[in-house]
Amino acid sequence: MASEPTPPPTVSISPLLAALAGPSSHQLPADEIASALALIFDNRLSPVQCSSLLTLLHVTKQDHNPLVIAKCASAMRSAAAQVDHAALREVVRRRGRKEGSYRGGLCDIVGTGGDGHSTFNVSTTASILASSLLLLSKHGNRASSSTSGSADLLQSITPRGPVIEAVTATTLPAIYEMTNYAFLFAPKFHPGMRHVAPVRKDLGFRTIFNLLGPLANPVEGMLEARVVGVAHRALGPVFAEALRLSGAKKALVVCGAEDLDEISCAGVTYCWRLVERPNPAFRGSENEQDDEYTTSDEEAAPRRIVAIEAFELQPADFGLAAHNLAEVLPGKMPRENAETLMRLLRKELPREDPVVHFVLMNTAALFVVAGVCEAEESEMGEGDDGRVVEERGPGGGRWKEGVRRARWAIESGEALKALEGYVEVTNSFGIR
Repeated sequence: MASEPTPPPTVSISPLLAALAGPSSHQLPADEIASALALIFDNRLSPVQCSSLLTLLHVTKQDHNPLVIAKCASAMRSAAAQVDHAALREVVRRRGRKEGSYRGGLCDIVGTGGDGHSTFNVSTTASILASSLLLLSKHGNRASSSTSGSADLLQSITPRGPVIEAVTATTLPAIYEMTNYAFLFAPKFHPGMRHVAPVRKDLGFRTIFNLLGPLANPVEGMLEARVVGVAHRALGPVFAEALRLSGAKKALVVCGAEDLDEISCAGVTYCWRLVERPNPAFRGSENEQDDEYTTSDEEAAPRRIVAIEAFELQPADFGLAAHNLAEVLPGKMPRENAETLMRLLRKELPREDPVVHFVLMNTAALFVVAGVCEAEESEMGEGDDGRVVEERGPGGGRWKEGVRRARWAIESGEALKALEGYVEVTNSFGIR
């Protein structure tokens, strides 16, 4: 009988814990905190010190420090199963469909969870619709605080659902050869998280790991655009800054006024958008196509900088009616939500159904952020009338054009086709 592998020796972080518990905890370098957190993924921290670290980060509010979040997310990605970026980049280059200011890169739409509303799985559904025009890398997991997580929803699709475990660091490039959609199931890419699961369960409160998920996409370095929902308004600017520090250039952080980690169909949604702007301090060629500009000065000002713009959105900005959250709060189990998903994709729900509107708004937001709505002409395919909605709303976004494209994804059948392609290719790997 094979013996259990010997666990690695633990490392003591007592000096760091003492500093976190002291009066100058806010002065601790984010790199030191991230290095300590990284020990968890290799099972190098004792349960007691692991628990102490997560608790102290929580009580000192260091888990709401943008730099700490960015550094810890980087450590989490470094410990993840590593994707062959060269192979993936080649597939993306060939498969990505450039349009407007969208360069054909990978995109994601995800929420932190923890809003307590248990709404319909809007971000997962929106990701499927968006894959009709974008390459989607939807990072997600099973439910922790809701009744139906993204993985639960996908696995409940009938008569044949996807094999979510088939998408791995090894198979990901092959997946994108066949479909625009991939669901990156967190346990397959972050195996080290199993070491902290018992501690998180026993602690009983949300830790920094609940915030790292949206920033821990295994293809983070290749994500062109994303929408991130946060459950509390105060987290909005924190997350936007953490994304900026992580190198993101196209992103929208949203929080419904009801403390909803989605764009709200009921009223106001607070938004923080990352946008690239020309850097007034740049001293090189004004022609952005000029590739001959070089400098040996590592501190030279870059051509463009990323700024954060705050604004508010309402359903009317999308050209849609408002709906009380109770109309999209089924609180149902995954199988029932999966049935709603398939009815939506098969055009069996009324066009003005509250769930349809809810999904359209969130899909439109990703289209706007990715840049496809900046196209002056529209050639999406069969069923596209080509009438671009040029009207701009809050933050300068063409939100109504995003809705037009999201409706096309449903009514043309392209969203359903994208899901079917994902189901087909994952089942072809023969993993159950």
